[in-house]
Amino acid sequence: MINTLSFQIHGGGDHGGGPAESLGDLLAVFDNISILGSGELFSTLMPGIASMENIHPLVVHFPIALLSVFFVLDLVGTLAKKQQWREVASSFLYLGTLAALFTVIAGHIAADTVAHGANVHAIMEKHEDLGMAILSLATALSAWRLKHKGLFQGYVNGVFLALSALLCVLIVLAADLGGLMVYQYGVAVKAVPVTESAHDHQHADVNQQAELPIVAPQASEHTHEHKHAQPDAHAGHDHSH
Repeated sequence: MINTLSFQIHGGGDHGGGPAESLGDLLAVFDNISILGSGELFSTLMPGIASMENIHPLVVHFPIALLSVFFVLDLVGTLAKKQQWREVASSFLYLGTLAALFTVIAGHIAADTVAHGANVHAIMEKHEDLGMAILSLATALSAWRLKHKGLFQGYVNGVFLALSALLCVLIVLAADLGGLMVYQYGVAVKAVPVTESAHDHQHADVNQQAELPIVAPQASEHTHEHKHAQPDAHAGHDHSH
C-alpha cells in the first residue's frame, strides 16, 4: 500500500488514463492517507528527507542561495546606483545570516552523529571552520549594516563589497569540501543495491553488440578453410584422370 501511495504521489511513466481514472486514483490516495500513521505518512510523502540521518544537507542550501543573491544584488545596485536594489540585498543578507546560524548548528550535530574515518575527519574539521568563518563574517556584515541604518558610500562601501566577495569565496570553499565528503568518501550516504532495470538491459545490449566483432573472425576463418579445402578436392580429381 505504501509503495502504491508513493507511486501515485511521485508519478509514473506508464500510468495514464482519462479524467475518471485520475479521479479514482486521487480518491485512492486520500483513502490510503487516512489509513497511514503520522510516521508512515511522512516517510511516504517525503522519502528523501525521511531517509536522512540529519537535516544539515537540507538546510545548507538556504545560506548559500541567500548570501549569494545578497552579494549580486548589492554589487549590481552599487554599479547601477539603484538604492532600492541594495535595500533588498540587505534583507537577503539578514535572512542568509539567520540561515547560516541554523546550518552551522545542524552541521555540528551531524559531525557528532555521522560515522566517518580519520581521513574524512580532517576534511570535516576544515568544513566546520569555514562554516564558522561564514557565520562570523555574515554576522559582522549584518551588524555593520544595521548599525549605520543605511547603505555605505564611497571607500567604506568598497571595503564592504570586498568583505562580501570574501564571504562568497568562503561559501564556495565550504561547499567544495562538503561535496568532497559526500561524493568522494560517501559520508552519510547509504549504499544502494544494484537491481535489474531497463538501464541494465541497455548496457547488456551494448555489450552484446561489442562482442559481435569477436564472433565474426571465427566465421571468416571457417570460410577461409573451406575455400582452401575445395582446391584440394579438385586436385585429387585431376590426379585420378
